[in-house]
Amino acid sequence: MTGSDRSAVPPSASPGRPDLSSRLEELLGPRDRAGRVLVTGWFSFMDGEVTAGDALAQRAVSDALARLGIAHDTAWSAGFAPGELTLESAPPGDYSQLLFVCGPVHGEQIAALHHRYASCRRVAVGVSVVARDSPAAGGFHRILERDGPEGGSLLDLAATAPTALPAPVVGVALTHGQGEYGDRRLHDSVAGILLPWLARKDCARIDADTRLAHGDWRHCATPDQYLSLLGRTDLMVTDRLHGLVLALRAGVPALAVDPVRGGAKVTAQARLMHWPAALSGEGLTEELLDHWWDWCRSPAGTAAARRRRTALERRATAGHAAGV
Repeated sequence: MTGSDRSAVPPSASPGRPDLSSRLEELLGPRDRAGRVLVTGWFSFMDGEVTAGDALAQRAVSDALARLGIAHDTAWSAGFAPGELTLESAPPGDYSQLLFVCGPVHGEQIAALHHRYASCRRVAVGVSVVARDSPAAGGFHRILERDGPEGGSLLDLAATAPTALPAPVVGVALTHGQGEYGDRRLHDSVAGILLPWLARKDCARIDADTRLAHGDWRHCATPDQYLSLLGRTDLMVTDRLHGLVLALRAGVPALAVDPVRGGAKVTAQARLMHWPAALSGEGLTEELLDHWWDWCRSPAGTAAARRRRTALERRATAGHAAGV
């Protein structure tokens, strides 16, 4: 290994560096083998946010504790994970140690954590130390920090946490307007079924609003940018005509719902493109959505979308050749 190669190795993965399990075993010792550990973090507070990094850090720690054979529970915010264990439902007497994971050890919430779990030995790992003499940082018996006033000593826990298979990326383009349809509008009822259903799906959802705007980073500025965005998704969920048409132009399966009673432009375009995954807003159910979701995510659905893209490309080429 060359000198430049050696400098690129993350600290926690460098030769001779202990792995997370070894670090935790040392951090938590000496300990009562029969005692349970309560894993906490900013993800435990009702008014604390839960970030992807926080959740991955928790996963890394929980996985390491399991490999060490250390009995543990995790306290989650009830606002984020209803029905899971919370700080309020985790009696201090049930635990010998409290382990705080990730984020800054700063503020009244962490100071209150020390007060509630005063009977527990309290340690922190993978955290940022803002002020060592603060009640929040000073309340821990031991801290293994990722960064602090003297610099960093630990690679962030999220960087090497175990992950599941990649989730599909799903573009979402809905409209709540189209007042021109009057009492034929089913937009609100369609959204009332579609959005809660979509929130429960294991997927990475992105706002793929078809509206373009200059100077607003949240929107594409050109149609070519928008098509590039769609081309990087695995599925489009939409009740918009152009959500359907442009997804298929990009070769991406579209699960489309026509939000107009009796069918309107979404239905018309789906028929012209012979696209089967186009549902009526009337009688829309989660069972129907599940069925067409599975089809769109299947090899058959993916192949069907790519055939539509090829057909549209041929039509465009023919039109240019004819001078249209």
